[in-house]
Amino acid sequence: MSDLRTDEPVGGRAKRAVDLAIAMPLALALGPLMIAIALWVRHDTPGPAIFRQARIGYGGRPFALLKFRTMVIGAEGMGAGLRVQAGDSRITRAGRILRATSLDELPQLVNVIRGDMSIVGPRPTVAAQVERYDARQRRRLLARPGVTGLAQVRGRNAIPWSSRIGFDIEYIDGWSMTRDLVILARTVGVVLGRRGAYRGEAGGFDLPHRSTPTEASDE
Repeated sequence: MSDLRTDEPVGGRAKRAVDLAIAMPLALALGPLMIAIALWVRHDTPGPAIFRQARIGYGGRPFALLKFRTMVIGAEGMGAGLRVQAGDSRITRAGRILRATSLDELPQLVNVIRGDMSIVGPRPTVAAQVERYDARQRRRLLARPGVTGLAQVRGRNAIPWSSRIGFDIEYIDGWSMTRDLVILARTVGVVLGRRGAYRGEAGGFDLPHRSTPTEASDE
C-alpha cells in the first residue's frame, strides 16, 4: 500500500504531546488491571491474552493493533469471518464482558505510546478495506488512528462504514484540541451506556468493491 504521509499527521506535535501525557500515566495506573484481565483471558479459554491484527495507520502504513483477545483462536476463519455480531458463538465468556465494557481496547494505550495511534482519531481498519476507499475517503489516513473518535461517539459499529468515514473526514477537516476533549468526554457516556458495540442492522462495511473482495473488520 502506498505511503500517503504528509509532513506530519493532523494535530502535529501538540496532539502527540497530549497523547503521551494521557497514555503514559493511564498505562501505569491501569497496569494492574490489565495484568488481571490478561490472566482472566488466558484462564477463560486456551490461547494468548493479546490479539494482534495488522491495521492501516497514518499515511497508509501498517501496524500491529493490540487488543485483549475476545474470541476463540482461529475465529477469523470461522463462521462470518471478520464480521462480529451480538451473540456470536465465537466470542468467549470473558470476551462478552470485555467487549461490552470496551476494556478489550486497553492495550491500545501501548499503540499510542509507540506512536502507532492517537487517543482520538479515526478507528484503524484492515488493508483490504482501505483498498476500497475513493480519493476523498483516503483523506481519512491523514490522521493517526484513534482509540476513540468522532464516529465512535456518533454511532460506533451501529452505523455503516460510509457514514463513519464521513465523520472521520469531518473530524480531520475541523480538528482542534477542544474537539478532542469534547470527544473524550462523550466517549465516557458511550462506554458507560454500552452503545454501538456491535453492528446491528444498520452497521457494517458498505463500500463498493474496488479490488479484491473482503469481509469487514468489526472493532
